[in-house]
Amino acid sequence: MPVDRDAVVSNAKYLRNIRPVDPDEISEYVEGHPHGAVVRQVLREEAWDLGLVEREDGTFVPADDDPVRIEDAAVEGLPSEYAAALEGALVERYGGEWYAGATGDTLRESIRRLKEDYYHENPVEYDLDAAFGYALYHLPDFYAAGRYVFADLARDGRVPRTLRVLDVGAGVGGPALGLLDALPEDALVRYEAVEPSASTELLDLLLDETGTNVHPSIHETTAEAFDPGTYDIVLFGNVLSELDAPVAVVEKYLDALDDDGTLVAIAPADKNTAIQLREVEREVEANDSATVFAPAVRLWEGYAPTDTGWSFDERPDVEPPRIQRELAERAERPSEFLNETVKFAYSFLTVDGERRYDVSLSPGRTLRMADSGDRVTNRVDALVGKLSRNLAGGDANPLFRVSDGSERVDHYAVLVQETSLNVALRTAEYGDLLSVESALLLWNDDEGAYNLVVDDETVVDPVPR
Repeated sequence: MPVDRDAVVSNAKYLRNIRPVDPDEISEYVEGHPHGAVVRQVLREEAWDLGLVEREDGTFVPADDDPVRIEDAAVEGLPSEYAAALEGALVERYGGEWYAGATGDTLRESIRRLKEDYYHENPVEYDLDAAFGYALYHLPDFYAAGRYVFADLARDGRVPRTLRVLDVGAGVGGPALGLLDALPEDALVRYEAVEPSASTELLDLLLDETGTNVHPSIHETTAEAFDPGTYDIVLFGNVLSELDAPVAVVEKYLDALDDDGTLVAIAPADKNTAIQLREVEREVEANDSATVFAPAVRLWEGYAPTDTGWSFDERPDVEPPRIQRELAERAERPSEFLNETVKFAYSFLTVDGERRYDVSLSPGRTLRMADSGDRVTNRVDALVGKLSRNLAGGDANPLFRVSDGSERVDHYAVLVQETSLNVALRTAEYGDLLSVESALLLWNDDEGAYNLVVDDETVVDPVPR
C-alpha cells in the first residue's frame, strides 16, 4: 500500500518544532504503520520544502541558515567515490578494458579534440565519448578549483548553510562537486544544473555520490532557454568561453540572484579564457548590471581597469586518479593525458553593491595606477590587490601581479629583497589587499608594464577583510 505522504509531511511539520523528527516515530502516526525506511525516504524527498537536514543517527532537524566557513579546502585528488562512479560508467559503456585498444584510442582522441578546440576557441560539441574524455581529463582539477573558489567565498560569509545553487552549463559537475563536498554535513542544499549535452548522464551518476542533504535536479536545456528561479549562488563553471553571447547570458542570470547572492564565474587559467572572463566581468560592471565583489579590486571611484586582465590563482598539484593514469599509460606521450595542475581564474559578482574591500581612495600620496606614468623612478605608497602567485621562474626574484582597479597597463610587484617588514607580499593569499609603503616604481620596457620594486626600504602589510 502506498504511504500517505501528506500524513508523513504533516507529522514532520508538527514534530520539527518539538524534537528531532524520527521516521520510526512518525510511522506510528501514519495509517498502515509503514516501515521506518519508507518514511525516511519520504522525508528525504520532502526535506528541502520542510527545511530539514538528516543527521547521522537517521533523524531530521531544522536546517540552520547561518553562513558556513570552509576551514580545510586542501585537495589532494579526486575523491574515490567519484572516481569509482566514473570507472563504473566507463566499464558499462566500453567494457572492462575501456582504457585499451580501440575504446582507449577513442577516449584519447576525444581529449585531444577537446584541448584543440579550446586552444583555437572553436565551438565544443559534447557527445557521450567527449563527455567521458572531459571527465577523465578535467574532473580532478576542476573539482579542486571549485573547492578552493567556494572556500574563498565562504570566508566572506556569502555561502549560507541553507543554500540554493544554480549551475549553468554544468557539464559533468566538477566545480559544483567541489562546492558540495566542501560544505558541512548539516548544510541543506538545493542544487539545480542546466546542461543540454550528453554530459548529464555522467553528472547524474556523480550527483548520486553526494550527501543526503543535497537535493539535485538536472534541466536538460540551454542556458539561453532556461527560466531560472531565485538562488544564493549562480555558477558558471568553465563555460563562458562556450557561449555565443556570454555578457547577455550572465546578465540574465544576475536577475536570478537573491538580494545577497553571488554569481561565481570560473575559467581555465590559459590566456584566452582567463582574459575573456575579465572582459565579461568588466562589461557587466560597465553596464551597471553588477558589482565586482572579488578577487579583482576597485579602489578608485570612477575608475575601472583597462589592462589585459590576465589574472589567475594556482594551487598545489592534484594526484591523477588511477583511471586517468590507466588511459595515459597506453599513449605514446602519457603526459598528454595526465592533468595534475590546478590553475584557474574566477570572479564574484554581486547585485547588492557589496565589495570584499569597501575602499574608495582619494588623490594624494597614494599611487593611483592610472597615473603611474607620472611617478616613474619615485618611491610610492600604494594599496593593491594581489592577483597572482609567484610568476617568476627558477632563481628569479619573486614577481606578483597587482592591481588597484584603475590601471591602464599591467602592474607587477617584484620582491628584490625580502625582510620581516615586507614578507607579506610573498605570503599573502590570492585576492588579498596589501598596503605598500615606499616601493620604487619603474617602467619595464621589455614587458610593457610597471614594476613596484619591493626592497629593504619597503613595508608591506595585509589589509583585513
